[in-house]
Amino acid sequence: MRGKVLMLQGTMSSVGKSLLVAALCRMLAQDGWRVAPFKAQNMALNAAVTADGGEVGRAQAMQADAAGVPVTVEMNPILLKPEGAAHAQIIVRGKPWQRLPAYGYAARKRELWSVVTTALDTLREQYEVVVIEGAGSAAELNLKADEIVNMAVATYAAAPVLLVGDIDRGGIFAQLIGTVQLLEAHERRLLRGLIVNKFRGDARLFTDGVTILEQRSGLPVLGVIPFLPTVGLPDEDSVALDDLPPTPRPPLPDHLQIAVLRLPHISNFDDFDPLRAVPNVNVQFVRDPTALGHVHLIIVPGTKTTIADLHWLHTTGWADTLHAAAQAGTAILGICGGYQMLGQAIHDPADIESDQPYVTGLGLLPVETYFHPTKQTCHVQGVVRANQGLFAGAQGLPCHGYEIHMGQTRRIGDEPPILDLHQRGATPISESDGAIACEGWVAGTYLHGLFDNDALRHTLLSNLAARAQITLPAQAQYPLQVERERQFNRLAQSVRQHLDYAYVLRLLAEQETG
Repeated sequence: MRGKVLMLQGTMSSVGKSLLVAALCRMLAQDGWRVAPFKAQNMALNAAVTADGGEVGRAQAMQADAAGVPVTVEMNPILLKPEGAAHAQIIVRGKPWQRLPAYGYAARKRELWSVVTTALDTLREQYEVVVIEGAGSAAELNLKADEIVNMAVATYAAAPVLLVGDIDRGGIFAQLIGTVQLLEAHERRLLRGLIVNKFRGDARLFTDGVTILEQRSGLPVLGVIPFLPTVGLPDEDSVALDDLPPTPRPPLPDHLQIAVLRLPHISNFDDFDPLRAVPNVNVQFVRDPTALGHVHLIIVPGTKTTIADLHWLHTTGWADTLHAAAQAGTAILGICGGYQMLGQAIHDPADIESDQPYVTGLGLLPVETYFHPTKQTCHVQGVVRANQGLFAGAQGLPCHGYEIHMGQTRRIGDEPPILDLHQRGATPISESDGAIACEGWVAGTYLHGLFDNDALRHTLLSNLAARAQITLPAQAQYPLQVERERQFNRLAQSVRQHLDYAYVLRLLAEQETG
């Protein structure tokens, strides 16, 4: 039997579709349905890795987690990873397909329609319900002829569509009513309801607004969903960083201060969500080196374009700031592209990222990186070998995470690696990862998800706290997966309370499943 479908589309980007899909996936799973998320095409630098080494959008991995199922490439068959200068790497079914300018992709994306429909059909064979997420606006008139993610998908699947607007950004009537009116008649027939998202305050104040929306659109308003500012689940892309304070907050004497460099092409910044959830740990994303202030740890995060962001570090003064911080004894940690940049040099003879065959790194770690055409995407497991500085007392702790990177990095000299890896995907291996310097207070690793490891995260923070003579509260030792489950359930509970869920179930019941 083919699975039933339900689709959420938006009036614009960032109206909260991803979290609402996650909520519906959790609600349906709680009620005994086998449910999966689907998004035909995603544009994001926050990516996740499937069990078989495919690359998908972080949002779909989060939604699959909410549904209680493993994420697969069918859930996000096309992923666009912007590389600057209006170019993007196109990931198809989890693997790099082409690197194209925006106009070039627009001219070719119809070639990928069969990839979209095959992926959706596969999920419908495997699950009882597929909750589909659109992208951007449902009424992008200039892109409509070749779109493969919104009404084209809804039409193909005959999916009932719920249209989501963001009242927090203003103009909710223009958003929802305008979008409805811009759709074609056959598309409007697929619309079955409206959702007002991110409402602040007493929803009774919007009773007249609901009446106006229903009268003008001819559609029921299925819910006025409250704003949930601390839901604590991974964000889809760096646009979420725009909502954070532009300059660091004044430090508190009993808090650890952690600064994450907000690189122009920052990727997988959800690596640091586990740190942001720890009491008495203040994580700031900092763009201006003059605003750094006193911090206990500086993190150079992952990036989609290592060489371009390395150049940015030099031209903005960050390179000098990092050198001064290392000399002063401040802890510095590089993740993935940040690890590469902290090294001595980056070699790019095949022009993978630029036309520069050799670029000087920041020189803070004894490593060199060599770019190769093959992209590494895999889950890895291992144990910690390092036992000093940030990693004092961590030796022997189990560690798991994932890799997404171009190139290989080799150590220079006798300093030990951070990790001994014993499994990549399902394959046993005997390899090492990472490097340290400055008695372990400068370090780098390819491992995304480093802070997802509860014992290792607690050890690293404890070492920083002891050095700063700060006492972290007992709650700092929280188990990450338990906290994520709590947040999924909190999200689902809120949406159940404010959404006409019975109406959603009727939309599913109406569908033929032959």
